[in-house]
Amino acid sequence: MDITIIFGLRVIIEAIHSGSTINKIYLQKGLRGSLFFELNTLIKEKKISSSYVPIEKLNRLSKNKNHQGAVAQISPIEYSNLEELINFDHNKVTSPLFLILDQISDVRNFGAIIRTAECTGVTGIIIQQGGNAPINAESIKTSAGAAFKVPICKVNHIKDAIYALQASNIKIVAATEKTDDSIYQINLKEPIAIVMGSEHRGINPSVLKIVDFKAKLPLLGDIDSLNVSVACGVFLYETIRQRIG
Repeated sequence: MDITIIFGLRVIIEAIHSGSTINKIYLQKGLRGSLFFELNTLIKEKKISSSYVPIEKLNRLSKNKNHQGAVAQISPIEYSNLEELINFDHNKVTSPLFLILDQISDVRNFGAIIRTAECTGVTGIIIQQGGNAPINAESIKTSAGAAFKVPICKVNHIKDAIYALQASNIKIVAATEKTDDSIYQINLKEPIAIVMGSEHRGINPSVLKIVDFKAKLPLLGDIDSLNVSVACGVFLYETIRQRIG
């Protein structure tokens, strides 16, 4: 699958102003000047994922065009609105199931999670603007195309999304080892949102403070954790098991 690439400082600035969904911006190390300052300010304001890379990578991404030290990747999907996502159709969805991803950084994990979410009828996936793996060719391929089927919402802060969900009587369940409660002790039949943490640090401590329930998976071997996409699959299918009886 081809992912749209744009390049040039002014072009990327205009794309941001126009409301285009930018997955990631790659910048040349040592870049200076007024246009770069304007772009860098926008990146910080909009919390767009970015990284500094050698010029060789920019040449490769732009196919050796005049990129001016900046290349951006535009998302191939349209993101959903959080408010619309929460105001689901009660006639179609009696007990919604949301998935909140707290900065999953690996694109293959991200794609695998999206695929499982589609298979388990997840109402919508919520990710944070900064720090999450992009929806690109690799994540879409790993999702087996599910990225085009499951509503995905991108928010500035995970905590704000949690508060909005809780205001709509949706309970928040955090997948974490920092609890004595097993997933099998939690009632997952009611409207819920499951929070999965990043591969390296888990769920942000400030997020853990505001969730309604914490649940862990029993680990009987010597390894102390599961791959996040595998753990997510277990949580989602335990939810389905409870709901279908």
